[in-house]
Amino acid sequence: MLIKTPDANAENESQVTDEAVYWQRRQLLKSVGFLGASALMASSGAKAGFFTDDEVKFKTRALDHRPATTALSSDSLTPEDKIISHNNFYEFGTGKTDPLDNAQQFDVDPWSLTIDGLVEKPYTLGYEDLYKQFDLQERIYRLRCVEAWSMVIPWIGFPLAELLAKARPLSSAKYVAFQTLYDPKQMPGQRNAFSGGGIDYPYEEGLRIDEATHPLTLLSVGLYGKTLPAQNGAPIRLVVPWKYGFKSIKSITRIHLTDEKPATTWNQLADNEYGFYANVNPLVDHPRWSQASERRITSGGIFTRNRIPTQLFNGYSQVASLYTGMNLSKDF
Repeated sequence: MLIKTPDANAENESQVTDEAVYWQRRQLLKSVGFLGASALMASSGAKAGFFTDDEVKFKTRALDHRPATTALSSDSLTPEDKIISHNNFYEFGTGKTDPLDNAQQFDVDPWSLTIDGLVEKPYTLGYEDLYKQFDLQERIYRLRCVEAWSMVIPWIGFPLAELLAKARPLSSAKYVAFQTLYDPKQMPGQRNAFSGGGIDYPYEEGLRIDEATHPLTLLSVGLYGKTLPAQNGAPIRLVVPWKYGFKSIKSITRIHLTDEKPATTWNQLADNEYGFYANVNPLVDHPRWSQASERRITSGGIFTRNRIPTQLFNGYSQVASLYTGMNLSKDF
């Protein structure tokens, strides 16, 4: 069954801002010494041609998909060049530009995504299956990071519920666990604790099954009309728009249904900072950051603050019923 995204959660793709401002900003930062030459070259390589074909093994391609529905929100899309150059993906390094710098040799074909656990029909998808077995649609979602910055991104993908339905979950399945690829040869952050943020890899995340099957929960295989860049979680990642970004696990190789709440990476590392639920909540601060407002990454210059109030559930109020009776300050 096809699950359509409610129009109220779409953003207006016609409001895309000119990318030129971004490149002017990078040049200005370099000129005043904030960026090394290698960082500038890496971040602008695909656009300006600084990389040779040998240096950039990873390629994206156009995707056939249904466009987003007419928007009801005034949020403008974050320019593509900022989405692909400002990332948290510790498998490729802990700096915001490290994933772009270090992921250009990432090989995603062949790929295996296994769906198993408490299901009637476990199965495995290959690389091309990710694009051919489901009706790909564009959904424009806000992504809010726990570090208090946010983006508006035109994801391309399909509801997680559709993938799970093919496996026929058992009634005993209460949670869905996810695992990122473990490949230290390709992912330098997995080689040692210093470069990988002290994480015990592979990266793991989890949702309750009612969260996983909610119509808003998306498995993304692309953005801005193309397959996902390596630094954004190629070839397939989770997008849960009402939760902080670390819940939206990247480069998934396994989806496992279970009757026990799964251990999740950041919650295991620091449970006082990263809760299992990780619902966006302006009233519950991270110990090191206020969550009352966020810096929306737009096309503005380096001195533009673009701060806006943070909304409960990131503005996706229709998920509130999932948490009826819960203390959202305790179960953060």
